[in-house]
Amino acid sequence: MPAPGITVYGCDRDEAVLFRELAACFGVAATITEVAVSEATVDLAIGNRCISVGHRTRIAHPTLLALARSGVEYISTRSIGCNHVDVEYAESVGITVGNVAYSPDSVADYTLMLVLMAVRDAKSMVRRAEAQDYRLGETRGRELRDLTVGVLGTGRIGAAVVARLRGFGCRTVTHDSSPATDTDHVPLDALLELSDVVTLHTPLNADTYHILNRERLARMKPGAFVVNTGRGPLLDTRALVLELESGRLGGAALDVLEGEEGIFYTDHGSGPIDNDLLVRLQRLPNVLISPHTAYHTEHALRDAVRNSLLNCLHFARGR
Repeated sequence: MPAPGITVYGCDRDEAVLFRELAACFGVAATITEVAVSEATVDLAIGNRCISVGHRTRIAHPTLLALARSGVEYISTRSIGCNHVDVEYAESVGITVGNVAYSPDSVADYTLMLVLMAVRDAKSMVRRAEAQDYRLGETRGRELRDLTVGVLGTGRIGAAVVARLRGFGCRTVTHDSSPATDTDHVPLDALLELSDVVTLHTPLNADTYHILNRERLARMKPGAFVVNTGRGPLLDTRALVLELESGRLGGAALDVLEGEEGIFYTDHGSGPIDNDLLVRLQRLPNVLISPHTAYHTEHALRDAVRNSLLNCLHFARGR
């Protein structure tokens, strides 16, 4: 039986090294390219039933149709979320979409870093130090043991965040549609009213889109912080900006953002950014922005590559 084949689109240099190494171990014939999947690049998939894609490129309906016509039957996305692929449309044209699991510690570690930076006013401190102003800030930091942290979503990543928070001695409350049994689970409104920090880890779907909307942000404690390492549209960005600009909320740390496509992962240092809300957020001294990088660790990358290849193998073997 010939080796199953896979075309790997949007593959960075470090990903390509791992794909070559692991594909050889698994007996998979891999065609690897740094270009994104599109109608113009569908030819690279001809002869392979499976392709692997990253989360950075949204796959349009015409591209999915062209892939199906070229013989592609399976898409493995190197991400937990599938929001960049219309899964139902893909299925309607004969393509199955699968995601991958990777180390939850990557995002959990990063989340704790953002929580600590937010409550210690790290952005203002670093900016002052870079300008050689070494005076203490006017706002004193807060210690996690004195705070209540609300974790919205207790899947693998949310659970890993909860486990880390226990070491800081803070109270942790959680909310999930399928609550974990070993957490202090409360209704969503109660979580917002109790928490000094709210961190988002729920999947993005029709039910969780803008789960933190204007009304729910208004329920949060004055001076509370929002941390988002999940997906940008979990949060109503315009409503958040208004709460922050008014001074009612204490700050935010955002690794994901609505409208990040075409901005994150690109150097915009020489030109304006076409996202007014992002510009307004970055002007605020109590808002940290990072470019969807929480997952970006060596361990998580190896997991994602390995599991993308295993997805291909399992599909080829009818499992």
